[in-house]
Amino acid sequence: MSDLYLKFVNTPVGKTAAQSLGLPAPIPLNRLRRPDQPFIEGDVLVGAGNGAKAIATLGGILNASAATVHHASGIDSLVDSAKAGNKAKALELDADDKPTFSGLVFDATGLKTPDDLRALYDFFHPTIKKLGRNARVVVVGQNPSTCRKAPQAAAQQALEGFVRSVGKEIGKKGSTANLVWMAPGAEKQLDSTLRFFLSPRSAYVSGQVVRIGKSTAAPTTNPVAPLTGKVALVTGASRGIGAAIAGTLARDGATVIGLDIPPAMAELEKVTDAINGKALACDITDKAAPKLIADFVQQHFDGIDLVIHNAGITRDKTLGNMPEHFWDMTIAVNLSAEELIDEELMHRELMRENGRIVCISSISGIAGNFGQTNYSTAKSGVIGYVEALAKQLKNGVTINAIAPGFIETQMTAAMPITIREAGRRMNSLSQGGLPIDVAEAIAWYCSPGSNGVNGNVVRVCGQSLIGK
Repeated sequence: MSDLYLKFVNTPVGKTAAQSLGLPAPIPLNRLRRPDQPFIEGDVLVGAGNGAKAIATLGGILNASAATVHHASGIDSLVDSAKAGNKAKALELDADDKPTFSGLVFDATGLKTPDDLRALYDFFHPTIKKLGRNARVVVVGQNPSTCRKAPQAAAQQALEGFVRSVGKEIGKKGSTANLVWMAPGAEKQLDSTLRFFLSPRSAYVSGQVVRIGKSTAAPTTNPVAPLTGKVALVTGASRGIGAAIAGTLARDGATVIGLDIPPAMAELEKVTDAINGKALACDITDKAAPKLIADFVQQHFDGIDLVIHNAGITRDKTLGNMPEHFWDMTIAVNLSAEELIDEELMHRELMRENGRIVCISSISGIAGNFGQTNYSTAKSGVIGYVEALAKQLKNGVTINAIAPGFIETQMTAAMPITIREAGRRMNSLSQGGLPIDVAEAIAWYCSPGSNGVNGNVVRVCGQSLIGK
């Protein structure tokens, strides 16, 4: 179902009505138009606090982009901004003729005390009002858990509150803000994540924190089809988010095995036929399902690179009124099946080196939801599973999770209108997301360049006001 309100308030009459009534006026989001589209264009300003560790890497990534890159100049707390490289043009922040920025990137890795946080104000205060529509703010800091001294940990942790607040201030422009916490020495792992957060692919991701660790050097890949040669399994692929995931991974070069229950085979085959993939009929709650899946992978491909656990169900009832089969089925589909499938694939050594596992959680698993004790329990369990398994995986395999917010699907279209409208508007971007938004975030996790992204839970929710 399309968002008629979003369309209306972006007409001349709608804009006038929204302004006079004090109603939200969400900006249509720019999403990826073509696979070879530059990850960012326009004017981008990069800055750094004193002692910055990632500025040269950030400058190198930006200077290789299609954007016109500037570095902050004229303020003592930002002198390290000049380390962004010779291609970046110096820009006096007190100048009156600053351009409209499509991106603001700040390296905060050198901030060691709360007093150093003044560099954030010095960089963003004179520039934040110059952000254009659908612009991007990215702050890079050091993971507080790796800081040796308490004042440094305080300064780095403070970045989270700063970025989340900025996201809420700029959301009315359709713009986003995100934070990357990297481990010391993990600068080489920034490329994939910086490109994602600055690009149209992250249109519905805001107010998020991503932790990046040290890893082997990211291999050189085809930027248009980075998943070429990879084999992906996508569960629940017959429609909605699952179909979008399958199509996006195929767009990026992967061969996709789409899996769904036998009654959905007609829909599933339409999806897989369109992307030259393979369809697999399977009820993942069946005890024989993990072996059936592993046998299929071994027979057709001899191994798997990407496993996307998208299949999920809701069986809503308040706890006192919930029949036991509602509980058991919801836990089995949304949580237990994922663990059993992964266990079988790894036991039979079918998960290839540098593989990716991506699970779908939910903001319901983070914040809880009325009438969804079973679903919230399962989706919260997914987070615990991801965080624990991330510490155990070997051979470059990573596991991460996506927690979608309100996404425009057949399920949300069936909601009562008041609940549906609340879901759409209760976020910084004042609109619902699309299945492609979830798919793009998964494609970022799956990128060969995302080696250092492991054990994360990123919300694709437009910075929902519900939960953290």
